[in-house]
Amino acid sequence: MPTELLYLNDSYVREFTATVLAVTPDQGVILDRTAFYPGGGGQPHDTGELVSTDGRSWRVVSLRRGTTADEIVHLLDRESPPADTAVRGVLDWDRRYRLMRFHTALHVLSAVVFREFGALVTGANLDVDKARMDFELEDLAPERVARIEQLANEAIARGLPVRWWTIPRAEAERIPDLIRTKVNLLPPSIQSIRVVEISGLDLQADGGTHVRNTREIGGIRVVGTRSKGRNNKRIEITLVDQAENERTEGS
Repeated sequence: MPTELLYLNDSYVREFTATVLAVTPDQGVILDRTAFYPGGGGQPHDTGELVSTDGRSWRVVSLRRGTTADEIVHLLDRESPPADTAVRGVLDWDRRYRLMRFHTALHVLSAVVFREFGALVTGANLDVDKARMDFELEDLAPERVARIEQLANEAIARGLPVRWWTIPRAEAERIPDLIRTKVNLLPPSIQSIRVVEISGLDLQADGGTHVRNTREIGGIRVVGTRSKGRNNKRIEITLVDQAENERTEGS
């Protein structure tokens, strides 16, 4: 019972209507369509609520994949509504939007480090307050970190458009550097690849949610670095609102 994944086409869907297709033993429901991102690629799952036409509501506390990649189970805080129930899904939008900003910021960071040093990504994770990305690098000297932060913020400030679409796997495999991770994490069974492009800066295979323009990120600040091994270095960032960026530049 596949779920129509609304977030793949439009990351900005905050509310949607759907029908419960099935109920799972773990207080979960499978909907015919959803805008809730189930998590993956370092991005956490969404949260929110489902509201029935008679006013009952359930918190969506977590999500997981079902028996297929396009079957999404919404895990609820109490006994699930029965099959065929019509519901309205409402995302915790402030949380989702912040995750979108962070995710796009990591793509900017990845592009800058790859262009400057040719370094591949060895890991990534993000949350609402901080994100980190690991690179195949030997050195993260302070001057190098400052240069990375500067280039990333310059790219963000240019207001680069961000767009995404899906292509056949065979076509994706012909695009140089589309897989920016050290290990290709795409299972052979996946034959359609979603790509995310930051105009003039970056093109990567990715299934997460993003903002439509880098200016929405605001800016980034490197808040920490860490050595994870001789050839593995971590950069930790937080988001900086645009107003804070402008105050900093004017000081």
